Amino acid sequence: MIRIGILGDIGAGKSYVAKNFGYPVFNADHEVEKLYRSNKKIYTKLKKSLPRYINSFPINKKEILEAILKNKKNLSKIVKIVHLEVRKKMKIFLKKNKKKKIVILDIPLLLENKINNKNDILVYVESKKKDVLKKLKQRKNFNLKLFKKFKTIQLPSSFKKQQSQFIIKNDFTKKTVRNRIKDILEVVI
Repeated sequence: MIRIGILGDIGAGKSYVAKNFGYPVFNADHEVEKLYRSNKKIYTKLKKSLPRYINSFPINKKEILEAILKNKKNLSKIVKIVHLEVRKKMKIFLKKNKKKKIVILDIPLLLENKINNKNDILVYVESKKKDVLKKLKQRKNFNLKLFKKFKTIQLPSSFKKQQSQFIIKNDFTKKTVRNRIKDILEVVI
């Protein structure tokens, strides 16, 4: 099985690119949302770690965001608790798809949390900053302060690019992205 990890800045279009590969995608953001909605164990751990902020189950994303905005250390606490479960979910996904030729890993902190393997093929999604900000501002829960906090825990773009075997310049058009994916798959397969 070939594992392709998708890297890039927040809002660069990683999930969009991942979907366009046409192979099974492990989307960590979706898994986190599911955990917030249905995992009592995560709720209990977060409640214990952040009692001033986490008050309800299913976990209200606004409470998580407020905790992060109030204190940068809270983000580390959340990541520590949630990423253990995300890793378990990823293992289940990989086991379920072990006979597939390729799987796509859409995990925002793939390198930062050392989730990648040394044999993973890394694809960096690059977008113009003005396009990224425009797309982010279209999101209903976009918060510039939060965006800046998340940027502080990410590795520099230059490092991620350097670690990647391929770069997709995402201009947010299907044709450009699909053509580049086709080129990558011709090399990989």
